[in-house]
Order: sequence, then C-alpha cells, then structure tokens
Amino acid sequence: MKEEKFKVVQFIREMILVIEKELDNFPKKDIEVKHRIRTSTFDLLELSYEANSSFKIEYKQELLTKMIAKIKIIDFLLNLSYDKKLITEKKYFKLALRLDDIAKYTNGWLKQIIGHD
Repeated sequence: MKEEKFKVVQFIREMILVIEKELDNFPKKDIEVKHRIRTSTFDLLELSYEANSSFKIEYKQELLTKMIAKIKIIDFLLNLSYDKKLITEKKYFKLALRLDDIAKYTNGWLKQIIGHD
C-alpha cells in the first residue's frame, strides 16, 4: 500500500507543476475553466494527504472515493478545454496521461484498503 499512496501524492504534485506551465495562456473568457482545473487538482492533493494521514479505514475509503470523483471532474475539464481548443492535442495528452497514472494508483490504493476489511 505504501507504494500506491506515495506515488499518488508524487503524481499529483508533478501534475500541479505541469498544469501551471501548460495552462498559462488561457483566453480571459475561459479563465474559469483553468481555475477549476487548478483548484480541483489542489483539492485532489489535499484529499491524498488527508487519506495518507488517516488511520480510520472507512474514512480513508471515503477520501479515496472522493479522489476518484475529483479525477473524473479534472478529466472532464481537460476534455472540455481540448474540445474548445483552449489546449493543444499535445498538451491534452500530456495532462491526460498524468491523470491516468493518478487514477490507476488511486484505484490500486483503494483496492488494497478494501482487501484489508
């Protein structure tokens, strides 16, 4: 389990850095989309730290479930950005691959916790 939870935090931190760089020139009229992507990613980081710190299995499961929902929201927002041509295909795939890694490790972390019940 340690592998998943630390990888998740690492991947999220790296994604935040990439988002800061890749989403720097959104048009003003679409700045809310950029803001939601950034905020959701920071929320994801906060949830991962909280899950790492929790000793209650049920609460940890709840947090990981929230993380999965937040990942889906970020995926939607990135997809929207690509569809509206706010980001290039290259940027979209770069961010989507990172988000996919976060999703895989979060799901693995959740499966390991469920296995301990």
